[in-house]
This record gives sequence, C-alpha cells and structure tokens, in this order.
Amino acid sequence: MEDIELHQHLLGLEVPWVVERVELGVKEGRVDIWVGYPKGTRFHCPECQVKYSVYDHQERVWRHLDSCQFQTFVHARVPRVDCPTHGARQVIVPWDDDGSQFTKLFERLAIDLLRACSIQKAHEVLRITWDEAWGIMDRAVRRGRARKRPQPLRYIGIDEKSARKGHRYLTLVVNAESGQVEYIADDRKKESLDGFFQQLSPEQLAGLQGIALDIWEPYILSIREHVPDADCKMVFDRFHLMRHIQEAVDPFLRQEHRALLRQGASPLTGTKYLWLYAQENIPDHRREEFEHLRSLNLKVGRAWAIKESLRRLWEYISPGHALRFFQRAFWWATHSRLEPIRKVAHMFKRHLFNILTYTKHRLTNAVAEEFNNKIQQIKQMAYGFRNLEHFKIAIYFHCGGLDLYPH
Repeated sequence: MEDIELHQHLLGLEVPWVVERVELGVKEGRVDIWVGYPKGTRFHCPECQVKYSVYDHQERVWRHLDSCQFQTFVHARVPRVDCPTHGARQVIVPWDDDGSQFTKLFERLAIDLLRACSIQKAHEVLRITWDEAWGIMDRAVRRGRARKRPQPLRYIGIDEKSARKGHRYLTLVVNAESGQVEYIADDRKKESLDGFFQQLSPEQLAGLQGIALDIWEPYILSIREHVPDADCKMVFDRFHLMRHIQEAVDPFLRQEHRALLRQGASPLTGTKYLWLYAQENIPDHRREEFEHLRSLNLKVGRAWAIKESLRRLWEYISPGHALRFFQRAFWWATHSRLEPIRKVAHMFKRHLFNILTYTKHRLTNAVAEEFNNKIQQIKQMAYGFRNLEHFKIAIYFHCGGLDLYPH
C-alpha cells in the first residue's frame, strides 16, 4: 500500500488516474507500475473536449524516470471514446501527449542530456537505444516548431553549410537579431531558398529590412522573386568578400617563396599565417619582421596592401564617401599588374551596389558564420551524419531557439 501511495505522488497522478499495483523485479533491475481508473469513468474527446463513455482500450507501456538504479515502466490501458463528431479517439493521458514511448518527465531529462552531451553519451546514461535518443530529439524539434508562432523578421542572414563530402550542402536562414536558425533546406539551389519565403506572409516579406548573403546567384534570384524592393535590402557579406581578396593574395606568397628558394634562401619561410593578419592585429613580436618583409617590394606585399586598403571600404557610413573611396582603391588594384587582385577588384565593381548597401544596414553574416563552428561541434557530438534529416534535426535542436520540452 505504501508503494502504491509513493508512486501515486511520484507520477503526479490526479483523478481519475490511480496506481493499481507496483512490482519490483530485483533480478531484472526494473520497477513496473500499473495505472488505471475507476469503472464508469467518462473521458474528454481530445478534439472537442466533450465527455463520453469509454469505447475500448489499448495496452501501452512507457519508460519513466529511474527509481534509484531500477528502470521504471508505467503500464496502462489507454481508453478511446467514440465521439459522434470526430469518431473514435484515444484520450490524452497526463504523463504523455504525443504518442511517445516515454513519459513527459523522462523526455525532459533526456532533452537536457542531449543538449549537454553527445548522442552516444546520452543513450549510455539513459540506457536507451541510439534510435530512441534520435526519436526524442525529433519529437522535441517537431513539438518546438509546431509551437513557434509567426513573428516579424527584420534582418536575416543566408548561408550554405557543407553537410557531407561530395558537395552536399544545406541552405540555412538565420535571424540576424536573435541568432536563431529559422529555416533549413537541402542543397543550395533557388528552390532551396524559395521554400523559406513561401512560408512567410506578405506582411513578413514586406517587413524584411536587410538580408546578408554571399554572392550566389540562385539565392539572389530567389530573393528578387519574393522580397519587395529586394535589391535595396540585399547586403553582400563583407567576410565572404574579404575571403576572395585573401585568396587572391595567397598565390603570390607561394610563387615568390618558391622563386626565392631556388635562389638559395627565402625570407618568406614561416610567414604563411602572417599575411592573413589585418594591419592592427599583427603580433607585436613579429611586427618588425613584417615591416622588413614589406620593404622588400615583393608582389605579396603589394597584394596585401591592396587587400588592407579595400578592407577600409566597410568603415564608411556615407554611400557617397564609400563610392569615392572604392574608385581610388579600384584604380590602384586594376593598375597593380597583379592579375588575381585585378579580377577580384572587377568582381567588387560588378556587385558594388549591394556592397554599398552595408552603409545603410550595417549587416553582415557574422551570426550565420558563428553557426558554422557550432554546427561542426554538433557533427562531432553525433560522430558524423549519414542521414541528412538527422543533421537538420540536430541543427534545429541546438540552434533553433525552440521550446523543446513537453508541457
């Protein structure tokens, strides 16, 4: 009798549900609890909330929080009611509301563990299978996304993420203000991004003020098709653009280093990462060495100086001043006789309008870039992903800002 009263309180059961019996299997390391209700009890239809008599039952078992070291299982004959309006419906039991094989309290614990450690560790601690752990994560994401209500989106970032080897990508849309992943789609095609805009209302589309993205034509076409006044809202990301410039500097370092080695010795030995620094970030203990390298009038030094000059473009607030600065930097880059630098300068010029929109929106894809590191950690926690759907679920679970817990 004491065991029954104890588990009645531990399960938090309320009328009409009562614990009928408890069995302890010491050898099996488990506790089994049978829950029932008085004969003649009427239950609400889950659709219309009208009470009806029990139509039939379905035997079900749920895994509950462990009792000390014993795995605990709840057994119940879940009633169905025959609603004249909605037909036969299974009633909602207080410890489960979404057809799970785990109680709500167990799933809350599992979600906490899955947020804090790897899938492998969570399934070892909880003593559940790998598939069951993924099932809990999947239900939590579906639950959270179903609860999420439409909200105004002012600034978003659009980026691609490599999902696996073989050029398999995902398209990610991130709320640049809240830092939450709003949308994930397979591939990086126009249709991948179309799905995001198609789920927004006309008011939400009109409310978009700034969109940070890389220069990727399928994304640009999708934005222009769906977003009003799209060209004035797109901001080509400064970090992606600066990456193009840095990639134009690197060939000169390799070429001149090899040429100098053929002559006997190269002062560029061990300086690969030095040329990646911005002027103000060069380590103090290497600043003198770097100034000496620049005084040698090497091509890599000239290319680095042009890169540093173009970096100043994002310091301007006025689009007119930014344009005049770019015109001077463009002349220098195109007359430098450094072909990779000249090509990048012309690419800047072709897309200059959506580079200068930065002066209005001050928007970058930094938030989306931060997710690349977090997503890499998610990959490591799951020991990689063979299933892209699992990868998307994990991103929503850890980065979606969702209400994951059963209420």
